[in-house]
Amino acid sequence: MNSTTTNDNLKKMVTAALLAALTCAATMSVRIPTLGTGGYIHTGDALVILCGIILGPSWGFLAGGIGSALADLLGGYFIYVPITLAIKGLVALSSGILYQHMRKYFKSHYPSVILGGIADIILVAGGYFLCESIMYGVAGASASVPANLIQGAGGLVIACILYPLIRSIPGILQLNHKAAAHS
Repeated sequence: MNSTTTNDNLKKMVTAALLAALTCAATMSVRIPTLGTGGYIHTGDALVILCGIILGPSWGFLAGGIGSALADLLGGYFIYVPITLAIKGLVALSSGILYQHMRKYFKSHYPSVILGGIADIILVAGGYFLCESIMYGVAGASASVPANLIQGAGGLVIACILYPLIRSIPGILQLNHKAAAHS
C-alpha cells in the first residue's frame, strides 16, 4: 500500500468520524416530536444522505448509520439502535450509489441529491414500518408512517439546501470520486 492510498484512507476515516458525529448532533439538536409515535422529526436525515454523497456507499453507510444509531443510543431509544443503524446506513449507501451512478449522466449533481432524498423517504418509512410491524403490529407501525414520510421529505429539502455548502469545501467530493474510481 503506497502513501497516497494510506492518506486517502485516513482522510476518509477522519471525515467519516466527523460526519458520524455531525449526524448524531444534528439528529439530537433539533427535535420536533411526532404525535402518537414517541419519535421525532430532525435534520439528521439530510446529513445521512450527504454522508453517502461525500464518502461513497461503504463509508457513507458507516458514517450515516453509526451517527444516527448513536443519537438513538444517547437519546434513550435503545430498542431502535440496531434498526436505525441498518436503515440509516442503507439510506447513505443508496445515496452514495445513486450519486456515483448519476454524476456520469448529469452535469448538475442535484438529481443525485434528490434521488438520495427519495431513497431516504422510502427506506425510512418502509424500514421502520417493517420493523415496527414485528414489534407493535401493523396498526401500531402504521401510525408512524406519516411522520416518517414527513421526516424523509424534510431530509431531502435540507440536503438540497446544504449540498452547495458541502460542495464548496475544497476536496470534499473528491473523497467519493476516488472511491468510485477504485471500485
